[in-house]
Amino acid sequence: MKMTFRWYGEGRDSVTLKQIRQIPGMSGLMGVLDEKAAGDVWTYEECKAYVDHVHEAGLECEVIESVNVHEDIKLGLPTRDQYIANYCESIRNLAKVGVKVIVYNFMPVLDWLRTDLARVIPEDGSNSLYYDEEELGNMTPMEIVENTAKNSNGFTLPGWEPERLAELEHTLEMYKSVDEDKLFENFKYFLDGIIPTCEEVGVRMACHPDDPGWPIFGLPRITHDQAGFDRMVQLHDSPCNTLCLCTGSLGSNVNNDIPAIIRHFGEMDRIGCLHVRNVKHLGSDRRFRESSHLSADGDLDMYEIMKAIYDTCPDTYIRPDHGRMIWDEVGRPGYGLYDRALGVCYLNGLWEAICKEEAAKKA
Repeated sequence: MKMTFRWYGEGRDSVTLKQIRQIPGMSGLMGVLDEKAAGDVWTYEECKAYVDHVHEAGLECEVIESVNVHEDIKLGLPTRDQYIANYCESIRNLAKVGVKVIVYNFMPVLDWLRTDLARVIPEDGSNSLYYDEEELGNMTPMEIVENTAKNSNGFTLPGWEPERLAELEHTLEMYKSVDEDKLFENFKYFLDGIIPTCEEVGVRMACHPDDPGWPIFGLPRITHDQAGFDRMVQLHDSPCNTLCLCTGSLGSNVNNDIPAIIRHFGEMDRIGCLHVRNVKHLGSDRRFRESSHLSADGDLDMYEIMKAIYDTCPDTYIRPDHGRMIWDEVGRPGYGLYDRALGVCYLNGLWEAICKEEAAKKA
């Protein structure tokens, strides 16, 4: 297992590489390349500059997130072929600088969504990302976008880049002709276009789940449970076609058994990396908030999650995901230093205990 941390780049993150390097057990980053519009090529020089800077800080950078898929690909428009060609070029350039996994998603338009970026947790006064389906019902898509931008503490949030949302209403209109089957068809076309390049250069694509784990605003969403990911894996049968198993995104849906899903895809060798976090449901299957990583603070059993990883995909990449804002920290919502660093220590502690338990069984 390699423990990593998400980092957005110099001058674009409240957390520094020096601070990340000091977290116990930290091997490197799940880096972010999201400064360009979806569909643009990340050049070799740009990829090398980012990775070299990370290496200078004493950290690895073998996973890159947020190489966004252009909306025309998801919609199946004639322009998609050029955008797929551009994506393949970015894959090749990232492979040249040592990247082994690329995390992406196939969510139409809105990516992950919350109705509050800083809901106060009454028990301790910290705040965290929060979702309430009833609150969402009173908001238009544009209001969600404006609210998210206004409350992001001046940072651009992944999946909410302004250039992607500039023509939101027009894009939503175009999706009225795209149902789940059509989206899967377009997904297969994308995978058929990029996976041969991945196999050529040794890069695994890791699809992030829908977040939250159900359709919103009438848009189709197709990867939020085991059945959806089983179908995705079958779209292109290759070890390079994997998932980024985000326990919080899948855990937003109370019907998902997260340890069982990890074991299912881990045994298939189809987990490219994991985002490990906890969530707390609040009296409804569609109202929840992010919690600390501690099992007792949420509804996910983090020991069983780590044990499933140990048993089926122990050599994978892991990072702590969305933390609370604690100790008066101000930063990108969900991506402060303190609570995620505590999450690393907690997950590393569970991992050490599991390793020792298994060693004792063999002694």
